[in-house]
Amino acid sequence: MTRYRFWAVIIVAIAIGVGFFVWSSQKPDSERQFKLGLDLSGGTHLVYEADTFEIATSDVGDAMRSLKEVIERRINLFGVSEPIVQVEEGGVFGSNIREQRLIVELPGVTDVEEAVKRIGETPILEFKLLSRVNQEKMSVDEKVNAEEMFKDTGLTGRMLQRASIQFDQNFGNKPIIGLKFNEEGAKLFAEITRENTGDILGIFLDGELIEAPYIREEITGGQAVITGDFTPEEAKQVVRDLNYGALPMPISLISTETIGATLGERAVNASIKAGFYAFILVAAFLIIWYRFRGLVAVLALAIYTVLNLALFKLIPVTLTAAGIAGFILSIGMAVDANILIFERTKEELKKGKSKYEALKEGFHRAWSSIRDSNLSSIITAVILYYFASTPIIKGFALVFLIGVLVSMFSAITASRTILFALSKEEEVSSENENKK
Repeated sequence: MTRYRFWAVIIVAIAIGVGFFVWSSQKPDSERQFKLGLDLSGGTHLVYEADTFEIATSDVGDAMRSLKEVIERRINLFGVSEPIVQVEEGGVFGSNIREQRLIVELPGVTDVEEAVKRIGETPILEFKLLSRVNQEKMSVDEKVNAEEMFKDTGLTGRMLQRASIQFDQNFGNKPIIGLKFNEEGAKLFAEITRENTGDILGIFLDGELIEAPYIREEITGGQAVITGDFTPEEAKQVVRDLNYGALPMPISLISTETIGATLGERAVNASIKAGFYAFILVAAFLIIWYRFRGLVAVLALAIYTVLNLALFKLIPVTLTAAGIAGFILSIGMAVDANILIFERTKEELKKGKSKYEALKEGFHRAWSSIRDSNLSSIITAVILYYFASTPIIKGFALVFLIGVLVSMFSAITASRTILFALSKEEEVSSENENKK
């Protein structure tokens, strides 16, 4: 009895602590607020179509990944919170590699024209110089803005014909990056390397420094190499950025949708009301039908709710209307285990067993059904998440999966511990009364 009471108090205390964390972390200045998707926070949904017909079929995948990364860098430049950028393949069942679309969701951004302008600009590849004098300044003052210390050379990605991965046989076949410029770029590159030997030549993609090699000597012929401690995968990434970042495929905007902040706020309020009403109705059913055991189940349901909300903040999960629907659905499913246990317990009570023994046997008999039903739900959620083609469906599957896992804890651990603690006390009390 003492053991069950101890753990029941611990579980309730932890639940109260977690509930306080959920409440306190929702303050405006908190970094742990719920992450809301586009449909709840308002924002812009853009769909682009990529022109891949000038790219070899085998390179389309790499080109789209590079384009996605370039767009993500551009979005980060204007501070969008939790943006979503994904590639979608067209055709029947997504089988046409030539029909590539880029889906961009920008929560909180309602200026569509500005968003389209910033995203649609051609990515810029630039070569900038960092003189030895500026290198010394940077080494002395850590607060110096590195980007400001570089100066333009006029050499850009417009003059780069191609980047490629090579392997230096003199140094254990380490990967290096080869550059080939066009005629204009070759002349300018030779001039830059001749006049700035010993300086650093920074390579910037969309304003972000991706490499900074030293200029060792004048380089003629329009070809150069970037040496460094690259892994093959890192070298491949840089080459892809240089090739497709400098000369991206054309993209055209085919669809725009703006969701206002007011509409998003109404969706949030409606979702909160739905969740509140669902909890109240389920709690009322449990208490009316199962009396005291139903009250304990409601306590377990409250523990289930605060644990879910805390996980949404800690993972974090970006909540959409579909995700909240999955959470509300899981509230109803969370009591399934309790109902199975209570019904089995009723059957044992009818056989004349004590409350404690009936409850113990009820848990034992219900476990196989609880295990199998939750396992099937987990498999369904994992498959749905893995094969989902949109973030909305993935969000629903993720929230549903978390709900199923937490419901097993709340029913099997929280509810079981509290019920055993209270039932054992009742049994001992009744035995004492009989002795008197």
